[in-house]
Amino acid sequence: MQGVAHTMVDVQLLGPVELSAAGRAVEVGPPQRRTVMAALAVDVGRPVAADVVMERVWGTRAPDGARGAVHAHVARIRRVCEQAAETAREPFSVVRRSGGYLLEARPDQVDVYRFRKLVDQARTAGPADTERARLLREALDLWRGEPLSGLRGQWAARMREAWRRQHQDAAVGWARADLGRSDPASVIGPLTGLLGEYPLAEPLAEALMRALHETGRSAEALDCYAAVRKRLAEELGTDTGPALRQLHQTILRGHRSGPAKRPKPSQVARPTELPAQLPMGVRGFTGRDEELTRLEEIRASTQGEFAAVVISAVSGMAGVGKTALAVHWARRVESAFPDGQLYVNLRGFDPQGAVMPPTEAVRGFLDALGVRPDRVPPGLEAQVGLYRSLLTGRRILVVLDNARDEEQVRPLLPGAVGCMALVTSRNRLTGLAATEGAHLFAVDPLTPDAARDVLAERLGTGRVAAEPEAVADVVTWCAGLPLALAVVSARAAAQPRRPLSTLAEELREAGGRLDALDGGEEASQVRAVFSWSYSALSPAAARLFRLLALHPGPDLSQHAAAALTGAPPERVHGQLAELTGGHLLVEHAPGRYAFHDLLRVYAGELVAAYDDEWERRAALHRMMDHYLHSARAADVLVTPQPNPVASSAPRAGANPVEPEDYGRALAWLVAEHPVLLEIVRQPPPGFDGHVWRLVTVLTTFLDRHGQWEALLTAGHSALAAAERDGDLVGRAGAHRGLGLALDRLKSPEPAREHYLRALELFAELGSDAGQARTHQHLSRMSGAQGNPGLALEHAYRSLEHYRRAVDPAGQAAALNHIGWLEAHLGEHHSALAHCEQALELARAAGDVDGQAHISDSLGYIHHQLGRHQQAVDRYREAAALFRATGERRGEAACLLCLGDTHHSAGQPDAAHEVWARALALTDELGLPDDDPLRTDLHDRISERPLL
Repeated sequence: MQGVAHTMVDVQLLGPVELSAAGRAVEVGPPQRRTVMAALAVDVGRPVAADVVMERVWGTRAPDGARGAVHAHVARIRRVCEQAAETAREPFSVVRRSGGYLLEARPDQVDVYRFRKLVDQARTAGPADTERARLLREALDLWRGEPLSGLRGQWAARMREAWRRQHQDAAVGWARADLGRSDPASVIGPLTGLLGEYPLAEPLAEALMRALHETGRSAEALDCYAAVRKRLAEELGTDTGPALRQLHQTILRGHRSGPAKRPKPSQVARPTELPAQLPMGVRGFTGRDEELTRLEEIRASTQGEFAAVVISAVSGMAGVGKTALAVHWARRVESAFPDGQLYVNLRGFDPQGAVMPPTEAVRGFLDALGVRPDRVPPGLEAQVGLYRSLLTGRRILVVLDNARDEEQVRPLLPGAVGCMALVTSRNRLTGLAATEGAHLFAVDPLTPDAARDVLAERLGTGRVAAEPEAVADVVTWCAGLPLALAVVSARAAAQPRRPLSTLAEELREAGGRLDALDGGEEASQVRAVFSWSYSALSPAAARLFRLLALHPGPDLSQHAAAALTGAPPERVHGQLAELTGGHLLVEHAPGRYAFHDLLRVYAGELVAAYDDEWERRAALHRMMDHYLHSARAADVLVTPQPNPVASSAPRAGANPVEPEDYGRALAWLVAEHPVLLEIVRQPPPGFDGHVWRLVTVLTTFLDRHGQWEALLTAGHSALAAAERDGDLVGRAGAHRGLGLALDRLKSPEPAREHYLRALELFAELGSDAGQARTHQHLSRMSGAQGNPGLALEHAYRSLEHYRRAVDPAGQAAALNHIGWLEAHLGEHHSALAHCEQALELARAAGDVDGQAHISDSLGYIHHQLGRHQQAVDRYREAAALFRATGERRGEAACLLCLGDTHHSAGQPDAAHEVWARALALTDELGLPDDDPLRTDLHDRISERPLL
């Protein structure tokens, strides 16, 4: 393939952008012109609109005269292409088409397309490693350095990132294939260079270590492992994966006379709780056989050891059934992705503009993959790196539903061989095809025959066959949209004795009273379908349907729905059942309800038309009171402490939830915090007091769960709301929350500024509780910065203010922190006294979570003092308390320390038993094999001497 390039015109993008003809370079021009050339070459054979070229060159803010500049560049590129075509004696030109500019050439005249073709051939090659290795080596040889070298701008950066991921996958495939041959020494040099280019790629490190070990250079292999492990810890906050650790142990056994026995992979239990985030499927799904077959053909390309990550992007108009298709197919192929399924609704076209940022989506994936909050690195780039590292070696399906554009999707794409991403969007995401090699196809409205099949599936073939003309009318009004067909069939099913002709006539009359659907939707009769179904609702259900449009989403509970109406929750249950039965609302998870975007728009039109300003305002006030007071009740149970934020009693009908215990309170916060964050991001006007109070209540939960980007955004909203509200308490709390978020995100100086401003405002208010908590944050931050003296000073000031506030739980936390700092300074006896005093206060306050952490601190101190039995007692107490609060990961970590104590006391059997219990607990929690806690436990167990 490479030899052919020297006898033809060749566009080179995998390095500096260059053009050659018959092996001789042809000058393209300055960087901006090379960018235009690259912008056309990545879509070789397809027209590229002038606006797209401008965006690729200058980004979203093109300067004045950009269109003329593009035209001038294209004119010069056209002459360069003519010169190249004449030299090589083959067609090669740039022409103008109605759709834009087109590079008229063969795809194999662009190196990135040749690269992809060689990789595809390697996937389908026979079982012989030699052929795969040859094809992949040839593909890798096409790279001449950094892709699009010297070009600036976001588009060039995106292309580079996408192509580098493909290059890394090809490098891993080549290394594995070449190692299957007889000469491992030949791959050491190339692998060393590739690992230097991709220093976090564990499969490359594994291949290099194997090659070094097999050629007698085991010491270098161990050095390689140590270097990779250090980089992963420093840059991603994680440890090496199970495959690399197993190889490390294998190499070590070759250098020991009596090696430690490490569990074989088959003996290491895999997590029993894999991510399974797919929503419930659609009942009676039918009519999409062609699309399902297409998806299955695309999935088949993921098979094989060297298959790359495959991306399929499904586009289509609103209501056409993209989500139903994606979820139905994903559930059909669950067994093909044994390591789990990730799903997120990106809300790309939410009528209220609540588009989910990639930071929130990837953070949710890390939670699903078992990453504990304190192991989540700050910043989107680092989180994406950890997410993709966790997918390495696994087969996971990632469903990215309702995406707005390529930029929202790219950070969420898996980079691991064998994984698959399925994306749905109303837009055709052509950028994913150009940069990530995505498979694109559109979902069209159902044909009339397919629409009749849907009705027959839901209503019965006999009823549909009996009235063909009425069915034809219904099909026409539904415009081939599964959403509309579901709504109509639900009403028809509820009236089994009523002729379909009567229903069709009612639908026709409803259509005559309504205009076409707003927003340029192609199905102009959809509003008529909605109106027809809405008119059949009971008055109470119809009112609820309208008021639900005031809710920010993404979903809501029965209690929140009741707050909107002001009715008791038990009365609303029947109304929700009526709406879900009519397909006007979806119960996408047990007890959680959501709108389709089109139905939300329709409900919004109705509430504006039929409910006056006073009633809408009253419903919003009940909803805001419901969330604020429910969140406060949950926070008090999760974090026992006096709340410095006062507010009036909730309005009648707000029906706030009052959780009974810690577990229920935490569950409520976990389920509702996405809604609370949407309220804070886009608050209804006139509710500034609710906004800053809500953020104050949420701060501890968001911090403990590692939602620091969300806390930062919420803090800015709270500060703005408090300033509009003119409230010092709100401003002080917002500064504290902003300081905490920036502190966690590794920005200590801006964090300190916010903390100090919070201290000033809390002092002005005379709030000891606020000052105590802020000093507590400053103490922890100072300790993390290596300043234990300043940390102790802030800890003592925190204790002083907690005492003035008469807050026993806060005093206990401050004393525990003082003791922990002293223990790490070697002052164990003073530390012991402070932590024992802390435990008494926590018990008196009923702070179970605090007791667990203090007992854990006491276990550590007793261990350091050599008091093994006391340490054992405290660790056992801490483990039981962690179990009682539902903090099972804390329990597992505590058991690890308990095992260490047994080991130090000369009780290896007891230690091994406790470590095994902890490892079994991590299995129950579904933690991945490369989770640091599981890694530490495996290391402890493997080091047990053989008897």
